[in-house]
Amino acid sequence: MKKGIVFKSTGSRYLVKSNEGNLVSCSIKGKFRMDGIKSTNPIAVGDHVSFTMEEDSDMGVISKIEQRKNYIIRKATNLSKQSHIIAANIDQALLLVTINYPITTTVFIDRFLASAEAYRIPVKIIFNKMDRYDSAHKNMVENLRGIYEEIGYPTFAISAKMQDDLGIVVELLKDKVSVIAGHSGVGKSTLINRIQPGLNLKVAEISDVHQSGKHTTTFAEMHDLNFGGAIIDTPGIRGFGLIDIEKEELHHFFKEIFEHSHQCQFDNCTHIHEPGCAVKKAVEEGAIATTRYNSYLNIYDTSTEKHR
Repeated sequence: MKKGIVFKSTGSRYLVKSNEGNLVSCSIKGKFRMDGIKSTNPIAVGDHVSFTMEEDSDMGVISKIEQRKNYIIRKATNLSKQSHIIAANIDQALLLVTINYPITTTVFIDRFLASAEAYRIPVKIIFNKMDRYDSAHKNMVENLRGIYEEIGYPTFAISAKMQDDLGIVVELLKDKVSVIAGHSGVGKSTLINRIQPGLNLKVAEISDVHQSGKHTTTFAEMHDLNFGGAIIDTPGIRGFGLIDIEKEELHHFFKEIFEHSHQCQFDNCTHIHEPGCAVKKAVEEGAIATTRYNSYLNIYDTSTEKHR
């Protein structure tokens, strides 16, 4: 029995890096695939697995997944399944955001942050393409950085294309297993190519018509970093449907809303229509950003999750 870490998942095949440092193409047993796992991908990049080599073959068969430290998950686009695990056993997530080219909405940012909070994954927000922004866009970046820094999320502003401030990103990634996420076209592959020369990940220009990115990364894949650590590149996420979060628990995953909720008149306050709500008062007084509260309402009201 050999052990290793899943570096790439294509849905039917898994590339596993063994503890000896070899890359082995593996499959999984049919029974294992169906064993109570309601996911489009029962094994995710970052999973620690046990596998055996097939006789007279260089292929392996995965027989066991070790217990996950954590994982980040979203609602699957395949309606017959329940969820899609983006990555497992990660130290942090880097959310790459662009104010334009393409636009990243605050609802998308806040959905990602809430999901990461639910699975106890620290997030750092990186605003990319600073070289393309006019003064109005730059002001938007500064305003958003102020909102998220105040809550407790570290933020950074870079230009991956122009290689500005990439030393900051290298320091963030060093000796950690990180997942990088964001819409298609925000520059994930460009950023990874810049900090890890030689990978030559495919990049594509964003669509001029829709101002949205083309999917250049089809499957999640982990890459070792020569300065220590590893980064998991993920397919661009058009929407981020939350899963496994009850409405009554949602406010727990908005840090500042949870903090103010302790002063609400009712213990079961939804922070929407009740009297004596400390959260609504904090929004009115500017202690909670309106964009964050609107994201909370958006998620709360979406009983049948849609991709946004």
